[in-house]
Amino acid sequence: MKNRNADTVVVLDYETTGLSPDQGDRGIEIGAVLLEAGKVTDRFQRLMNPGFRVSAFIEDYTGISNSMLHSAGNGESATREFAEFIDNHNLVAHNASFDRRFLDAEMQRAACSYSGTFACSMLAARRLYTDAPNHQLGTLVHLRQLDNEGVFHRALADAEMTALLWLDMLEILGERYQLNQTTFGTMQQLTRTAKGAVEKLLHRQADVQRSTTA
Repeated sequence: MKNRNADTVVVLDYETTGLSPDQGDRGIEIGAVLLEAGKVTDRFQRLMNPGFRVSAFIEDYTGISNSMLHSAGNGESATREFAEFIDNHNLVAHNASFDRRFLDAEMQRAACSYSGTFACSMLAARRLYTDAPNHQLGTLVHLRQLDNEGVFHRALADAEMTALLWLDMLEILGERYQLNQTTFGTMQQLTRTAKGAVEKLLHRQADVQRSTTA
């Protein structure tokens, strides 16, 4: 059974050969961290040989070279391992629609599946960090002064920073709205709520929480 709390999730990130699996693009690296009760308890990282050379732009953008990929295993074996890592946890990604498309495509190739549902940290951030100049991962990490090693566009590093950002948002909900046990469903609802209705939603959720714990 999936944990309903938002602080127990798998946070993932893909590096890819391009923007769309529908156009033949493949994942070349998957990175993820498992959060349990707000703590990182496990990590996952695999390079994946897509079966063709990646462009010089992708090599420069990600730091993943064709020689690195040549010696990597294929996407199917990495995806089967990742399916076990996910287990039945819910999933978080920054710009989750992108990562979900690649996860679904790679899962289909590997004849695997997962039972969790997704929430997008970028959409949640747009509702909670309204003063941010933009909502790119690097911008938000620096804005919130979250610990990082300055490495971006490698899957595990980005997943770890997304996890820090996710926990920072949960902390904001606790401090600002007294939502001390935010559910994953509340975070999903937050991402779908118009910015002008966020305050009403979160105060209502806090009232529900107080009534159920009284």
